[in-house]
Amino acid sequence: MAGFIDILRSGSWLTRERVRLVGLALLAAFVLGAGFLIATSNGLNDRFGRPLGTDFSNVYAAGSYVLDGEASAPFDPPRQYAREQAIFGEATQFYGWHYPPFFLGLAALLAAMPYWLALIVWQGTTLGLYLLSIRSIVPPPLPVTGMKSDHFWVVLALAFPAVFINLGQAHNGFLTAALFGAALVMLEERPILAGVLIGCLAYKPQFGLLIPLVLIATGRWRAFASAAVTVAIMTLAVTFAFGLDVWSAFFATGKFTRTVVLEQGGTGWYKIQSVFSWVRMWGGGIALAYAAQAAITLAVAAALCWLWRSRASYPLKGAGLLIGTLLATPYSLDYDLMLLAPAIAYLSVDGFARGFGPYEKTIVAALWIVPLVARSVPQATLIPLAVPTMLLASVFLLRRAMHEYGAPGLWQFAARPLK
Repeated sequence: MAGFIDILRSGSWLTRERVRLVGLALLAAFVLGAGFLIATSNGLNDRFGRPLGTDFSNVYAAGSYVLDGEASAPFDPPRQYAREQAIFGEATQFYGWHYPPFFLGLAALLAAMPYWLALIVWQGTTLGLYLLSIRSIVPPPLPVTGMKSDHFWVVLALAFPAVFINLGQAHNGFLTAALFGAALVMLEERPILAGVLIGCLAYKPQFGLLIPLVLIATGRWRAFASAAVTVAIMTLAVTFAFGLDVWSAFFATGKFTRTVVLEQGGTGWYKIQSVFSWVRMWGGGIALAYAAQAAITLAVAAALCWLWRSRASYPLKGAGLLIGTLLATPYSLDYDLMLLAPAIAYLSVDGFARGFGPYEKTIVAALWIVPLVARSVPQATLIPLAVPTMLLASVFLLRRAMHEYGAPGLWQFAARPLK
């Protein structure tokens, strides 16, 4: 037992050859599985009657309503379901539309294409943007691998299990990770452009709590103003294009999303990767779940304000904000764990540049693999894995910041020039 703990502590088990072998094996398994589903589909639905790309069906259905001049219709669950059934068949299950009106224009653009083409364009474009963002975080020569060739990072980025979840469900995790990752890369040198990318993340409002807080705490006013202006322009554009009614419809459907999807677990507790869902899955009441989530959110917010005002390295700050954003919201699903990809990239860059501490390699590996079992294990055992892994990673990240950089105490902000 002691020897096993020593191996976990040192991270010596995490060799390049093993990582590559696991990555290639996962890629091969996904390609075979996806190929089987596509080959046995009828062009719209797989052999189990599900739309190819499952959740993308709600984007396509919503976009078709926009093309029909009924932009408010996707926010009415019965009407949204009726359109999904009309496109994909009466046996299709309900895929709800929970996005702000900002996403309607893109949905309409995709719905103007045949479904199979829209699916390919959506998946290919957002996957490419995700890869570019990871590439910008880990530039050559790659400290992660120590290799002269920079091809190995592609294997690591593509084999990340959350990639398979997003490809299977054709969800928006690639886009979220691309916008967030690119914004962090540009924040120091190109704050205005970073702010534009942050503003575009408003299509996922549950992730918008901690980013502005960090910008304010560190005095990054140009990025903050740019993000605010971007959201304002998008709001005016949506209102001009679709009218005020689309906002009324959006806010009205918020009650359905909050009560049925989140509080009652209509999506499934095992799918939602949050402290809130953890409490509800274990039988806790709604009030207790909100209280536990609020406590974690406040703790993460305080820790991030300290971290970003400390002398810690920028990669640690970036990783902390990415992981903290997932922990701070009550509503994030397994496809949202794509945000762990740029976090892992930042932690790897910092670790190989400055050396890994005890257990840190193992924790990075756990963050990489946890999306593979984040849904299946709690579904079978009621034991959540993603949230505890992210909490543990956050503790070690903060410990590294305090130990390696001589950072001050948690409640004492380090002085730094305001930007």
